Amino acid sequence: QVQLVESGGGLVQAGGSLRLSCAASNSFSSSYAMGWFRRSPGKEREFVAGISWSGSTKKYADSVKGRFPISRDNAKNTVYLQMNNLKPDDTAVYYCAVGRDPYDLGSRPDDVAYWGQGTQVTVTS
Repeated sequence: QVQLVESGGGLVQAGGSLRLSCAASNSFSSSYAMGWFRRSPGKEREFVAGISWSGSTKKYADSVKGRFPISRDNAKNTVYLQMNNLKPDDTAVYYCAVGRDPYDLGSRPDDVAYWGQGTQVTVTS
């Protein structure tokens, strides 16, 4: 069992940046892939970015590739999402996720073993 707590969401103008953090309650998550999903109003929850347990492998949704680098610090049981050049379409609730596999978070909500409570990101034009 692990609890995930996200922080860093907020209101920002288009072109701005935010950094999301997700702190796990114990070191369980350090052995598994982690990452982020998001859900925009009226849409299904979608994959954003994932990182392997060691941090050596990362993957991104096409919509955020080159703008949202993901990283992790296993000594702090924390995963980060640096969100740059934000766009109004990035407005969503962002959810931290722990996968069922050490190397690949997966891109479907069913691939996720544990979820955070979510943090709101709102980008104004």
